[in-house]
Amino acid sequence: MNSLDWTEKYRPQTLSEVVGHNKAIEELQKWAEAWMHGTPEARAVVVYGRAGIGKTTAAHALAHDMGWEFIELNASDQRTADIIEKVAGSASRMSTLDGSKTKRLVIMDEADNIHGTADRGGERAIIELIKKTSHPIILIANELYDMSAGLRGACKPIQFNSVMSRSMIPALKRIAETEGVKCGIGVIEKIAENANGDLRSAINDLQAISQGKTTLEINEIITGERDSKENIFKVLAKIFKGTNIREAHDATFHLDENPEDLIQWVDENLPIEYTGANDLEEGYRYLGKASVFLGRVKRRQNYNMWRYAGVLMTSGIVVARSHRYTGFVKYQPPSLWRKLGQTKGMRMVRDSTAKKIGTYCHVSASFVRSQLFPFFRMMLKDEKSAPLVAALLAFEPEEIAFLTESKSATKKVQKIYEDAQALREAEVEHEVELFGGFGARKAEAEEEENEKEEAPANVKKEDRKEVKSQSSLFDF
Repeated sequence: MNSLDWTEKYRPQTLSEVVGHNKAIEELQKWAEAWMHGTPEARAVVVYGRAGIGKTTAAHALAHDMGWEFIELNASDQRTADIIEKVAGSASRMSTLDGSKTKRLVIMDEADNIHGTADRGGERAIIELIKKTSHPIILIANELYDMSAGLRGACKPIQFNSVMSRSMIPALKRIAETEGVKCGIGVIEKIAENANGDLRSAINDLQAISQGKTTLEINEIITGERDSKENIFKVLAKIFKGTNIREAHDATFHLDENPEDLIQWVDENLPIEYTGANDLEEGYRYLGKASVFLGRVKRRQNYNMWRYAGVLMTSGIVVARSHRYTGFVKYQPPSLWRKLGQTKGMRMVRDSTAKKIGTYCHVSASFVRSQLFPFFRMMLKDEKSAPLVAALLAFEPEEIAFLTESKSATKKVQKIYEDAQALREAEVEHEVELFGGFGARKAEAEEEENEKEEAPANVKKEDRKEVKSQSSLFDF
């Protein structure tokens, strides 16, 4: 039996072979076809959804179907502004290898993970690239709202949902037949069910279970299946609609959520499910007690108390109900997480700004946020001091926009940033550090010694300091 990775061996080459994403594929095709008639309004799309469902495969298949060359930049590459420009930027402007007018597709994987020092300026470079490109760009992300608002706004979003098990079954059967593996009744169905919407995991499971075998029976799947996680929505259904308190509590044992996350899910959906005022009040009473135990866990670092919180937020919610509620209810993910995701970019800019100010002023980031931000906001709003402060602390446009409480694309922010860059370049040319750095302090000390030797005796030290300060480039 061939030991090659089956996920690569049977990776779809065309969009027609990609299973389970008909609507998303249709949107992707329409966007690609729009490029054949000029430059569309949406020059880039962001394809997002959980890992393992075929986002990157679909991007490669699209390039194949359209006859496009493609270049890919993934998370293992550094994505600084320079690299984005050298790799993706040049690729989006150059003609194709054969000199034809065929488009070149630029694929950027893990677009929701562009942050930190390694990607400094990369996000801004991608946004600029999208604005100017004459070639299609596909960004790939797991979480749409982990991307900054600016980057999201520059792209057309296309969501890839989890692959339903019934859509996986034909693909898994074709692979098994090709590999010469005969599957008994229910084998393929069981593998598809265990995958929880992840087609890549289903193929990996089929390959792992088939090693050294030519036939598979259902009893082998039961003993050989991987440890699949319980679906959060199934657990919520057992909590809100079940009658067995032990079953509701036990369902959380295989859930990939800790009690601090689970309580957010229950809190969000309790008022949706329990419409009776008394039931809702009783439910929140148990939920409040669970929250108390979670607080004690955090304060005392005693994780044994998680068990009490777990019982209260599961079994407690079950017994709080006076009668069973019928009908379908669409459970919602915690709105708090959505809000945090939407503001993640802003919080990252806030923290990076605080870190730069704190490092220079030798204070903590929390002290900067509570005490110094108002002071630096005043300086950034002053036309004279703004470029000097931005140059001193090497602020990025996003950080300048945060302190000036405006958008990073405004002319005012761009002018401050450009003036700051000019000041920094001028200082580098003169080999002098900004704002009295070590090199500047050494030069000042040498200059003061020379002045002592050359200055007339009747010139006071204070007068010499005043003359010197007036000549300083960064004098406020």
